[in-house]
This record gives sequence, structure tokens and C-alpha cells, in this order.
Amino acid sequence: MTKEPTVWELADLMPAVGTADMEAALHAIDVRVQAFERRRSDLTADICEDVFSEILVLYEELYADVSALAAYSYLWFSEDTGGQDRLSFRARANRIVADTQNRTLFFTLWWRQLDDELAARLEAGAGDAGYFLRSLRLLKPYTLSEAEERIINMKDVNGVNSLLTIYDMITTSLQFSLSIDGEERVLTRGQLMSFVSSPDAEVRAAAYQELFRAFGERTDVLAEIYASRVRDWAEEQVKVRGFGSPISVRNLANDVPDAVVDTLLDVIRNNAAIFQRYFRVKAGALGVGTLRRYDLYAPLSQAEKTYPFDTAVQLIDESFRAFSPVLADQALSVLEDRHLHALIRPRKMDGAYCYGVLPGVTPWVLTNYDGKARDVSTLAHELGHAVHALMAADHSVLTFHSALPMAETASVFSEMLLTDRLLGEESDPAVRRTLLGAILDDAYATISRQGHFVMFERVAHQMIIENATPDALHATYREHLNEQFGAAVQVSDDFSREWTVIPHIYHTPFYCYAYAFGNLLVLALYRQYQERGQAFVPNYLRILAYGGSASPEHIIREAGFDMTSAGFWQSGFDLLSERLADLEALV
Repeated sequence: MTKEPTVWELADLMPAVGTADMEAALHAIDVRVQAFERRRSDLTADICEDVFSEILVLYEELYADVSALAAYSYLWFSEDTGGQDRLSFRARANRIVADTQNRTLFFTLWWRQLDDELAARLEAGAGDAGYFLRSLRLLKPYTLSEAEERIINMKDVNGVNSLLTIYDMITTSLQFSLSIDGEERVLTRGQLMSFVSSPDAEVRAAAYQELFRAFGERTDVLAEIYASRVRDWAEEQVKVRGFGSPISVRNLANDVPDAVVDTLLDVIRNNAAIFQRYFRVKAGALGVGTLRRYDLYAPLSQAEKTYPFDTAVQLIDESFRAFSPVLADQALSVLEDRHLHALIRPRKMDGAYCYGVLPGVTPWVLTNYDGKARDVSTLAHELGHAVHALMAADHSVLTFHSALPMAETASVFSEMLLTDRLLGEESDPAVRRTLLGAILDDAYATISRQGHFVMFERVAHQMIIENATPDALHATYREHLNEQFGAAVQVSDDFSREWTVIPHIYHTPFYCYAYAFGNLLVLALYRQYQERGQAFVPNYLRILAYGGSASPEHIIREAGFDMTSAGFWQSGFDLLSERLADLEALV
């Protein structure tokens, strides 16, 4: 096992850019598209199951090729977001993807408009692709003509998608300066944000102030990009397609009813007091009267450790293996196949992600590993995503990806396995406080914080349509912060601009409630694991193995829960309250 953070290889995905093999691969995509286009005349009102199956196989093969191209262009771009050759190839790949979507639109449009009886008969014989086909028909009321859909695809490539690329270029090119131990250091955003959990209160404040200084110099541009994104969303999705609200678009894509999302967000809002209670505990442990927002992720003790990369991998492997050797082996395959990019480099994309591209192909994982405890948890989280994709390897390329609300099931569960292993072996009260504090910090960050992002988005989308100024958006965001924290946390004015630094609200509107959905689901599942031990494991593996081949409601119901019930979501907060009580006993 390598002792240093690794970089990935992309050769398993596609040939290198600029080679004859890459050009041949791109040509092969066009050949597949032409072959698929020739089957258009077979899509009739009396099509038989065998012919439909043949066409569906061709669609899956083409989908796989285009998925590989899109993934390659994004992964290669992530390594160096300022590289001109990478930007150029990403733009070329996006055009090919959009062209393919346009030229194959006739299939999905035909499918959505089919008579219900014929669609049910064909779906019954579609095997693993059945849920994909069923999901497509959810969009039937919101589907336009083929000509209109083609125009929208091309509009997105040269319009909003280009704006989002500009957002990425601006934000990933920012440099941050921070004085550490008397030395002025130039940092990436990922490195800078590691200092928001520094034991030094001045360093924590300086890190946030430097973040908002750099983003603040570009606030007007970033706010205009967001306003354009929101107006484009409203014009297309609400006015043209006819969705009832901007968030309904995301809910339907997730196959989660609007009412369920409303219930989830209401329960999050109603449980703000749990985190306010935690922030008061933290203030007491830090010896301050009231916690500042700068101090939200301050460690509860000086028991901060650093972990060499190979130690982190070993800890994660042992945690996974004690639960299930299958999961451990799958996680290790990411490193063994050289699909992990953990080394910090200039212009590399900040943060972390897992990209599962094709069924049975080991996913690619990006992190920026700096040796902090949080970096170990992040690595466990992303490897959990990879395990989820590999568990669903037997499904079609159309159904192996889990729906967004289910996407955190393996990742957060993996973090909890790691943390509980460390808690079980640790007797030092200071270290235990640190570990319990990290659990509650993460719960706040992934449940309350993410939920409130979406609550802000619901209001912001309406405000922008009504021509609100950036200052008005800043003021509204500040109101949401005040609602989250009450009197438990002092929030400085610079946090009013925090929404401009959140990529998800730009790239994927209303995405963030999926984090809260997934985390509260995992808390419920983890409670089952605590009660049943190893008897729980097969049921959990079965949940992961579904991938995206069934609706979230079906998968959750099979796990024994009712996602329409406020009590289901509340049970997650109840477990967090117990963790908080454990912490209070140590402070």
C-alpha cells in the first residue's frame, strides 16, 4: 500500500486525448448514433417486444459510450481546471453529448407518449431497465416536441452550461493566503477550509474571512451567474414545461413526492434546537459565552491527530472489514485499480467526489488528502460511494446509479463505521469528545445546513424572478442563518454572502436536501445495525444492490420505513440527541 496520496489513471475509461485511439472512440460514438437513428422507423404503435428489446440494447450501449466520454472529460478537467487542452476537450465532449442526446431524443419522446397499455407490456419485458423506463414516463406531462427539446439541449450547451463552467473556472482559480505559525502560505480552497477546524480561534476566523475576501471580490459576477441560472430554470421548467414549482423539477427527477420533501424540510426546521443545544455545549467546552459562526467546527479538545495516508487507508479497511469483507474488498479496489486521486495539486478541483461511470467498472474517487481526521472521514465517505456503485454492478447502465436521495446511503454509513470503530477503541475522554463532536458537526453540516440551503433556494428562486438584487439575497440568506442558530451562535455579516460559495445551488438546484434525506435514512439504518448486529448486514447489502433499479419509496419500505411519516425523519434526530447526551456527559 502506498504511503503517499495517490493519483489516478484514466486509461481504463478511454484513450488519451490527442491520440488516434481517442479519435477512433469518438468516431465510434457517431457510428452507434447512426445505427440507432436507423431504428426510428421501428418505433410504431404495434411494435413487438423482441424488436423493442433490440432497440433498448442499442440505447444502453450508446448510453454507456457517452457516459464514458462525459466522465473522462470531467475527470481529466478535475485534475487541472485551468488547463486549456482540458477545457477545450471538455467543451468538445459536451457538444458530442448534446448532439447525441438530440439525435436520440426521438426514442424517449416516443416512449413518453406511448399508450399506457402498450408501455406497460413493453416495460414488463424490459428486465432490469424497467424502472428507467417507468421513470421516463413520469416526465410525460412535461415533455415538449422533439424540435423544442433539441433547441433546449443546444441552448444548455452554449448557455447555462457554459456559465456554470465559468463559475467553476472563477472559483477554482482563486488563491487564498493565510498566516500559519508566522508564515504566510498560499492555499487552495480545500486547504484553506481545513483550518476552519483549527484549535486556534484566530486561525478559524482568519480562514473564513479569507474565503469571503476572495469570493467577495467576485460577488457581483457570481450573483449574476446565479440569477441567470435561476431565470433559465424558471423559464424552461416552470413556464415552458409546466412544473408547479422550481423544486418540483428536482423532486420528480428523484422520484420523491413534493409532500415528502416538504415534510423532511419541516422536520429539519423543527429540530434546529438540537443543534443549538450542541453549539451551547461547544461554547461551554471552549470557554466562551456564545459560539461565533467562525467557531462552528472548532475541535472540542486539543486531541487533534494527523494520519499518514497509509494509516488512513488501513483504518478504513479495518472498519469496513469488521462489518463486511465484501465492502472492504470493493473499497480497496479503488486504490488497487489506481482510480483514486488524493494528492493535492495547484488548480486541481477542490473538495471530493466519487464518479461511478459504468456497471462493474471501479469508480474514480477524487479527494484532497492533507492528513487531518476529517480527510480520513472524507476518504471513507467517498469510498462508500464507490462501494454502492460496485454493489449495483449487476444492473443496467440505465439503472445502476442510485437516485440522489439514496446516494448517501453507503457513504455516510461508511463514515459511521469508521467513527464507531475509533470510539470503541478510545478511552481518552478528550479524544472521545473530539470524535463525538465530529459526529455532531457532520450531522449539522449534512442535515440542518443542507436543508436550510434548500429552504433558502426556494425563496431565492422566487425573489430572482421578482428582480431581487444581490443585496436582497444576502439579507434573506442572513435571515435563514438566524433561524438556524437562534441565540446560540453569533453570525458575522460576512456570512451573508456564503451562498455564493456553494457549488450545488449553481450546478444542481435543490440537490442539497438529498444529503439530509440520505443522512437521516442512514441514522435509521444504523440504529437497526446497533440492535441486530451482523444479522442486519444482508439486508443492508440488499439495499445497496438495488442501485437505481427501484424507487426510493420501494427501497425504504423494504427496509421497514415509511418516508411519508414525519416520525421516520424524527427518529434520526432522536439518535443524534442521544449522541449529544453522550457528549454532554463528557464535558
